[in-house]
Amino acid sequence: MARAVYKSRKTGILYYPVDDKSGVIQNTTPRLAKSITSKYIRMAGSEVVEDLEENHALNLSLSHIQSISYIVGRLAEKKENEIVYSLPKFNEEIATVAIGMDGTCSFVGNSGWRETMVGTISLYNKYGDRLHTIYVAQAPEYGKEQFKLRMTKEIKEIIKTVPSSAKYVGIADGAKDNWTFLKSFVEIEIVDFYHVTEYLAKASKAYNFKNQDKQKEWLESACHILKNDEYSALAILEEMKELQKKKSLSKQVRKDLTSAITYFTNHSKQMKYSEAIANNLPIGSGVTESACKVIVKQRLCLSGARWSHCGANNMLRLRAINSTDGRWEEFWDKLVG
Repeated sequence: MARAVYKSRKTGILYYPVDDKSGVIQNTTPRLAKSITSKYIRMAGSEVVEDLEENHALNLSLSHIQSISYIVGRLAEKKENEIVYSLPKFNEEIATVAIGMDGTCSFVGNSGWRETMVGTISLYNKYGDRLHTIYVAQAPEYGKEQFKLRMTKEIKEIIKTVPSSAKYVGIADGAKDNWTFLKSFVEIEIVDFYHVTEYLAKASKAYNFKNQDKQKEWLESACHILKNDEYSALAILEEMKELQKKKSLSKQVRKDLTSAITYFTNHSKQMKYSEAIANNLPIGSGVTESACKVIVKQRLCLSGARWSHCGANNMLRLRAINSTDGRWEEFWDKLVG
């Protein structure tokens, strides 16, 4: 179809007004671009090439597929501050907003393996059932500024939407930077229960180094009272301090025990699990931990994968949109419309 083309004198970039208005992406219709991008954010590029040829009779080069997905990712970045996503319709009131953040390693750019950040905002009903989760992911960056800005935007939109009576809970591991950010938005802080049990498992060797059954018994007892007794974290801390007085502890066991004591000393106020359970609040960051694997690891860490920082960011942004119920369709509706 004949159409007007404009070229910038400064950059030499071509601009096609008709293509822009109709949503055409790299000479590809919005519907096909959506299909290609949807496949590419789930599968390795070579698999997408095979899939399109075998199932859709389309012979597209890998570079063309990557180019389309790259442009879609940049459009998602460009429109991120313009698009306000709507929440799904719920038949029950949102009682709790749980905000979590965590990092996982991925190989990006020339910097090698570095921390890639993932954030989750989960909505729960009064019974503690998770209704919806919003995902945010960001390629490695020093200071995590862009990740925090994007999380802040999502949190502020939630604050506008959910009932004012909803409780805001922060759930994360013990990393100081996580809590520096979360403190600004939450009224209840809960350090992830699973991370706590990892410290207790190591500390159990100080209770009885030779007998694994005794270690398991002590660990199970500690976890039980931690979830059921109000001041159990302080009680366990004092017990571990008593174990520290044993002269027979090996160097490694003493080191692990000291690490657990430090962790409990720093985070005992965030271990009010019995109170959280009584109020149907989440005590684990499993949603965020899972997102690290599903959004980051499953795609960025495929065998032989190599990512530029921009390419990784595009991929993570699109995978986060796709993983959040309802957003993929809404993103394309607003991109084309």
